[in-house]
Amino acid sequence: MPLYIGIDLGTSGCRAIAIDANAQVAGEAYTDLPTPERDGLNVQQLPSLWWEAATTVLADLTRQIQASAVAAICVDATSSTLLIIDQNGEPQSPALMYNDARAQSQALEISTIAPRHSAAQGASSTLAKLMWFKDQGGLRASSRACHQADWILGRLSGEFHFSDVNNSLKLGYDPDLRLWPLWLEKLAVSKSWLPRVVKPGTKIGTLKSKLCAQFNLPPATEILAGTTDSTAAFIASGASRVGEAVTCLGSTLVLKVLCEQPLFAPEYGIYSQPLFGQWLAGGASNSGGAVLLKYFSKSQLQQMTPSLQPEQSTGLNYYPLCQNGERFPINDPDMAPQLTPRPENEIQFFQAMLEGMAGIEKRGYDLLHSLGAPYPLTVYTNGGGAANEPWRRIRENRLQTPVINARHLQAAYGTALIALRSCKNR
Repeated sequence: MPLYIGIDLGTSGCRAIAIDANAQVAGEAYTDLPTPERDGLNVQQLPSLWWEAATTVLADLTRQIQASAVAAICVDATSSTLLIIDQNGEPQSPALMYNDARAQSQALEISTIAPRHSAAQGASSTLAKLMWFKDQGGLRASSRACHQADWILGRLSGEFHFSDVNNSLKLGYDPDLRLWPLWLEKLAVSKSWLPRVVKPGTKIGTLKSKLCAQFNLPPATEILAGTTDSTAAFIASGASRVGEAVTCLGSTLVLKVLCEQPLFAPEYGIYSQPLFGQWLAGGASNSGGAVLLKYFSKSQLQQMTPSLQPEQSTGLNYYPLCQNGERFPINDPDMAPQLTPRPENEIQFFQAMLEGMAGIEKRGYDLLHSLGAPYPLTVYTNGGGAANEPWRRIRENRLQTPVINARHLQAAYGTALIALRSCKNR
């Protein structure tokens, strides 16, 4: 029976999952990623760390499964993370991460040219980052804009000029017209820097022979165009009806709801992605698990969780952030964290942060609903925070809608499903 591999590059780690033709998990591997470097609005990371992580999980995974049965590999990664590569795929600088917001002046310029509904609005957009590189003199005629998932797929296949439609939205791609729009020329963005955009699951090549030998994989192993991590997580969740939503409780807080029509509100950090003939509308907050890990270790969080009291509110009105800056449901690069007053009881402090994140989630879905999206019928949950039962109850009380765990909690499973469906549908 053929096997299909999905690789997920998140903020804090990399995971690979293999599934069979019946979508059953055959193997899974994980490794940590170092925390990106931060300096004010600047957040960056060396791409070599991603490749090291991807090859580590591939090596572990292929030892668990029948490697000779692998038919295809697909990759998802953080949206709006950008690096500049040369024509051979070699990085020309560190990568600017999804939450890097240094491109303030470039975002202002984009706002005067780009349509209001474009997902390329905002300082953290991939287009703003590309223009920042341009203004710094970091682009040549042979330079190419490359997303995180694109680069890993390129390292696997040798093909570096492809990207998928979901990753390309924040670079300015028009998903309705299915092209790079003419207004990019007014921003002096050369189309030679931009990738060729295809649907997730499109075959872009086969695994390089050196890697086939390294991992004992077949020479015919297909390398397929990927997607963003939040889209992969949505696919993994099992949500499929209009009105069903997915909240990813990872390092950041990502909300998505399935709609019949696209919804764009860049002033709130809201954009839409096409998915199986429908649209995923939502946004990503800078709040999330990274804030918790700033104050507590993973073991401390596990020890405190059973003592949480979800039915008894702390009464503290927190807005948890690691540092200044928020994207959604408030789009304000200068917004300061609200984490005071801090109670002496550490469990109360922990619960107050969880309540604050539940408040952000509620505010996000309310905002989406006010702009035309359906209010969630059900909220599926994935990411590391999905295992926290008291937090689920806090969120359900706040949202006043059923909150359940996703059928599969890992984005890598959703990416493996893309590979399976793509191969089956040919």
